[in-house]
Amino acid sequence: MARVLEGKRIVVTGSSHGIGRAVALGLAAQGAQVVVNGSGQGEGGADRARAELAALLDEIRRAGGEGLAYVGSVADVEAARALVETAVEGYGGLDGLVNCAGIAGRPENSVLEIDLEDWRRVVSIHLDGTFFCIRAAVPHLIRSGGGSIVNTSSHGHLGGFGGTAYPAAKGAINSLTFALATDLRADGIRVNAVCPGAKTRLSSGPDYEGLIAKLEARGLLTPEAAVASLDVPPPEACAPIYAYLLGDASSEVSGRLFSTSGPYVGLFDAYREQPIGMRAAEDPIWPVEELGALVAAKLGEEA
Repeated sequence: MARVLEGKRIVVTGSSHGIGRAVALGLAAQGAQVVVNGSGQGEGGADRARAELAALLDEIRRAGGEGLAYVGSVADVEAARALVETAVEGYGGLDGLVNCAGIAGRPENSVLEIDLEDWRRVVSIHLDGTFFCIRAAVPHLIRSGGGSIVNTSSHGHLGGFGGTAYPAAKGAINSLTFALATDLRADGIRVNAVCPGAKTRLSSGPDYEGLIAKLEARGLLTPEAAVASLDVPPPEACAPIYAYLLGDASSEVSGRLFSTSGPYVGLFDAYREQPIGMRAAEDPIWPVEELGALVAAKLGEEA
């Protein structure tokens, strides 16, 4: 069977573990030349990241693939630039970028509890990191005649789990995806996002279990949903949608938000505004009571 990414040069951020690691392995198996990345922050620092990336590259190469590694946080604009340059210098150009780098917020993440430094840290790594890597990658994608960017979002952007920094950052990534799909269309660059569901460091361990318990206690998760949140599929099942969006078969797909978890794959409807009412141009100001009645009627239709 033909490999759908044969010879494509792709950077995968946050690929020392979790979904990013599974995506990098999946892309390499499809023939991509991948540049993998770990932040070098947290417990173990750069030494741990180098060891994780070395193990990943060994696995990629033993399977017949090609890969390079760069250690550095995408929240640092210079590190993001150097990460992209690793692909350009090592492989002669760039065809794709996957933004997978991210961290979980702490369980105390409601607006009344979240520490401001934690807010800045989560938003910086998710949103700034995505933007910095895209900004560094786009000139090289243009030189290659176009390419594909795949950002990583989350169902958390819908706000159903509450919280602050994480859903805010993911919602912003969605909007950035839609805007860049429009902005870069003429350059032959498509931009999409994926909401993956899988068991990773962000969705396992005592902190995550504590968060789920807290959401259930607040009534934001049913007992059944809480159990399901603790029993999610492995990250390998998320890789195919990324491979598809980076391949030529998706050349007409841009500005869309997908989801995937285990055997499931989904597509979010595009955001569409629905009309509620229209007044005459010569009398444009709605009486509040009349406007309220219109809104109530519309919401009643949706119930």
